[in-house]
Amino acid sequence: MDFIDYYSVLEISKSASADDIKKAYRKLARKYHPDANPNDATANKKFQQINEANEVLSDPVKRKKYDTYGKDWQHSDAFEQQARQRQQYNQQFGGFEQEGGFSDFFSSMFGGGRRSSKQRGQDTNANFQINLSAVFKTHPQTISINNKNIRITVPAGVEDGQIIKLKGYGQPGFNGGPSGDLYLTFKIVNDTFYKRVGNDLQITIEIDLYTALLGGDVELQTLHGKLKLKVKPETPNNTKIRVKGKGFPLYKQDDVFGDLYVTYHVKLPTNLTDKEIQLFETLKNLRSK
Repeated sequence: MDFIDYYSVLEISKSASADDIKKAYRKLARKYHPDANPNDATANKKFQQINEANEVLSDPVKRKKYDTYGKDWQHSDAFEQQARQRQQYNQQFGGFEQEGGFSDFFSSMFGGGRRSSKQRGQDTNANFQINLSAVFKTHPQTISINNKNIRITVPAGVEDGQIIKLKGYGQPGFNGGPSGDLYLTFKIVNDTFYKRVGNDLQITIEIDLYTALLGGDVELQTLHGKLKLKVKPETPNNTKIRVKGKGFPLYKQDDVFGDLYVTYHVKLPTNLTDKEIQLFETLKNLRSK
């Protein structure tokens, strides 16, 4: 795997503080975000590298390993375990220390040292950003992780922060050992007018005074398609109605959906004409009798 200089990716120095890392990440993430660069493969690759760099450098433990072991940082646990075992052997049997440090150790691991055994590769973590409207239906999608394209099936109803395991897509194993797994965390961006609460959707729409008083129909564009709602006469402001089964799909449950909650906000007329004012005065007088 090619070495990626995470400090260069975030355009910061190795002495950067945690706050410097956070500021640099936010600036570059906005610049190279897929929504700001549609159909730009180069920008998408850069965005993935920015997320990867931030994931490592914003974590003090991972950053320390990266600073110590460089491109081999993800194998540091295996090296340290081997070093402890070697030290115990030397203490018990009077063995000798090999020169060369961890670079020779990794060379033997990847170069086929005679005494190296099969070892499973490290698990890795990655974030995957996707729009809310895109997870309304199950669909295949290709993602790029560590410069490797992976084809996955995005299940309908997946939630923000949900993690799925992709077996065998982590770091390669040593000396023929199995690869680790990839743990993919979904970061869902709401690109709709709806608020998602669990599997329900919520929205506030405006209706005019006359529809609220006399009743009528309003049309709403939902994720299921166009929906016509019947407003009852004398509907108060902030009335909330429930439309069953027009919410968000339940995760891995075919054709099962949450509900849609619509709140009516009554918009009062403005810039009344003299005639309209007279009519409202007449109505006022009628109501006061």
